Amino acid sequence: MSAIRPEEVTALLKKQIESYEGRLELEDQGTVIQVGDGIARVFGLSNCLASEMLEFPGGVMGMALNLEEESVGVVLLGSDWGVKEGDPVKRTGKVLQVPVGKAMLGRVVNPLGQPIDGKGPIVTDTYRPLERKADGVVYRQPVHEPLQTGLKAIDSMIPVGRGQRELIIGDRSTGKSAIILDAIINQKYTHQTDTPVFCIYVMIGQKESNVARTVAKLEETGAMAYSIVVSASASDPAPLQYIAPYAGVAMAEEFMYASQDVLIAYDDLTKQAAAYRTLSLLLRRPPGREAYPGDVFFLHSRLLERAVKLADHKVCPNCKNTNPLNKLHAYEEQAIFNKCASCGTDIKAVAVRRGGSITALPVIETQAGDVSAYIPTNVISITDGQIFLEGDLFYQGIRPAVNVGISVSRVGGNAQTKATKKVAGSLKLDLAQYREMAAFAQFGSDLDAGTLRLLTRGERMVELLKQGQYVPLPMEEQVAQIWAGGKGYYDKLPASHVQVSSAGFVEYLKSNYGQVLETIRKTSNHAEVEDAMKTAADAYFADYAAKFG
Repeated sequence: MSAIRPEEVTALLKKQIESYEGRLELEDQGTVIQVGDGIARVFGLSNCLASEMLEFPGGVMGMALNLEEESVGVVLLGSDWGVKEGDPVKRTGKVLQVPVGKAMLGRVVNPLGQPIDGKGPIVTDTYRPLERKADGVVYRQPVHEPLQTGLKAIDSMIPVGRGQRELIIGDRSTGKSAIILDAIINQKYTHQTDTPVFCIYVMIGQKESNVARTVAKLEETGAMAYSIVVSASASDPAPLQYIAPYAGVAMAEEFMYASQDVLIAYDDLTKQAAAYRTLSLLLRRPPGREAYPGDVFFLHSRLLERAVKLADHKVCPNCKNTNPLNKLHAYEEQAIFNKCASCGTDIKAVAVRRGGSITALPVIETQAGDVSAYIPTNVISITDGQIFLEGDLFYQGIRPAVNVGISVSRVGGNAQTKATKKVAGSLKLDLAQYREMAAFAQFGSDLDAGTLRLLTRGERMVELLKQGQYVPLPMEEQVAQIWAGGKGYYDKLPASHVQVSSAGFVEYLKSNYGQVLETIRKTSNHAEVEDAMKTAADAYFADYAAKFG
């Protein structure tokens, strides 16, 4: 064995000393002083941020919700079985965030962005925080582009525009989720255009069997390719049901800021409010009306305000500031077109970017049709209109069971194509008059000719607006069917023949007058082909009456 040489040891020590780097790591750590019901109270995290992610032993993550003088109230985003009093809690320094981007399309994820569909990990390095301040008025523009749901009753009378917030409200089992599914399936046609609509379906507090059935239907129709499903099922803890809508809208914003359009549905916000009430009561927040905390309005307003139609804009290459352009004036005449408002850089040569949009369809479940309850009135006041579904209509076979009288779109004709606006202009008023007259006509048999005409037309238009599930109609086919109804072609047929004859009329147009539907689709206007439509309708309905009359 060779002897140890002192000079070798000295050289080695010198080398280690030279390469030594003094590194001091500070770690903010607290201690669990109480845990139970998915809530932990932590002492010692005096610098903790609101909504910050905290790490518990065993990899369980929590979110700081109550920042108190002596302790921090934390909701656990997982099971609290492995968390006990005295456990250390580490700050991460990050607020709660989720993975975003096109890698999420076609996947089913939980509210933390983790896949739950068994298709392997999601590869993305882009994240967005769940909570974010909504864009101000200056960065928005009025809603003016239609978002077609494919449902005749909605697109003709209660139109939805890109960037709008349209509430779907009604009792349990009245077809609220069916409207969402049809709207998502109908966006397939947009992916053959320059302005595709991506879809995010946030399912809150629903049975896992229902989630699986929904995903299977989306895959069967090919809609899953451009959709993301965020699921916080009934078996998931309340904190996950609370954050699910925010996770969905964070994913939507990634597409919106890339100048694309998104349709997001929250099914439903009643369950989210109940989950938030549970958390608030466990955190000892003072209860208010119906035991909800005082900020339950803010819970939904800060979520739905993030649905927006962004203004066209220029991004400064120097400071990255967004310079929004006012659509009401010529872009070239605006000072902001040439010079960045923040740093003064010349941006005249910078290309104008199209403003993206998020369209929100929140769902609220009512009890016995009571729209004056706390959560329904809150959300009605936040949104831009509501589609009210009525149980009585649903059980009469009128589906979608839309109550025309109290359903409204505050964007109105701005969210319709010219053709739809023209053919359906008086439809809502006519149907409201029909309902009123039908109720009155029950008490008398002697009706004048005008009243009989109104009742006949109304009955047939109600039949025309009935529509099966998972069969959304393109805009041009809706226009053709409603135009024929408005011109009285169904009046001479029995009401039971309206559905069959209207579908047959569309097939007749496709076979013999293909250019008519093509023109309406391309121009969104039927004026120049109305004569051809009249010729086709005269021939088709005469033939139909001869066969079945």
